[in-house]
Amino acid sequence: MLDRLMVLKLVLAGLTFSYLAFGQTAGTQQSGAVNNQRAASARAPRHDISGTWEPANGPGDGIQANGVKAVPNDGKPEHQLPYTPLGLATFKSHHALIGADQVLPAFYDDPRDKCEPIGFPRANFYNLRQTQILQNEYKVAILYEYAETWRVIWTDGRELPKMVEGGVQVGKEIREPRFYGYSVGKWADDTTLVVQTVGMMPEDRVWLDVTGRPISDALRVEEQFHRVDHDHLELTVTIDDPKMYTRPWVAMDKFPMKLQDPHTDVMEMYCSPSEMEKYDKLIGNPASGVDEK
Repeated sequence: MLDRLMVLKLVLAGLTFSYLAFGQTAGTQQSGAVNNQRAASARAPRHDISGTWEPANGPGDGIQANGVKAVPNDGKPEHQLPYTPLGLATFKSHHALIGADQVLPAFYDDPRDKCEPIGFPRANFYNLRQTQILQNEYKVAILYEYAETWRVIWTDGRELPKMVEGGVQVGKEIREPRFYGYSVGKWADDTTLVVQTVGMMPEDRVWLDVTGRPISDALRVEEQFHRVDHDHLELTVTIDDPKMYTRPWVAMDKFPMKLQDPHTDVMEMYCSPSEMEKYDKLIGNPASGVDEK
């Protein structure tokens, strides 16, 4: 009888232990799921877009090999841009390696392939990969992976420079055009920074994208950096160039980016004149039927 009572007690004890262990495991799993859900939906910090970001749909999404993301140059009628007569003539004068009007490698004239600075806004439209954004109370600095270039967006309340002949006017001073322009940002709300940029280089120095779309010294670019939540950012870019286009148009429409580990070591990408020369000699010219002899 004693042995039976002991066995019964041991069985009951085992069942009680199993129940408690199951309850603790289930509680831990539920707690982990709740924590993961909270982390995934963590709110965006106020007035903060800092971090290392990359295209949410993979690095290839930011290459934009067929032109700007929202309106690729693929020959489709719905992707035809609203050119002015000057804009269309300028576009046709460019000889791009990629796009509906592409030429053979020996005959293209993209300034980038002479290792000229790609400038702005093309920095957003060409190999937009891992991008570092740093900020303080006065400014936001954007560091692009390609060519290791950077630009500054002032958020200290200053006005956007006024466009004048030959450059921009800052106070009483006339300043020259810049490859990356003059940028001023203002917070539209807690999570959206709206940036206006003017004073870029004209079309004979830079292209808008890899397919040869043009810009002029009258260009004004608006960027909206909207931090959707802690880990996600959307970038919208609007082009307004009355010399080249009859109306403003959207080149990037809520382009998604995701936050990376803060310890991410961003690799370098650059244009090398010697490598470009080697490519032309070994690949570009032979593929175009050009005899270097």
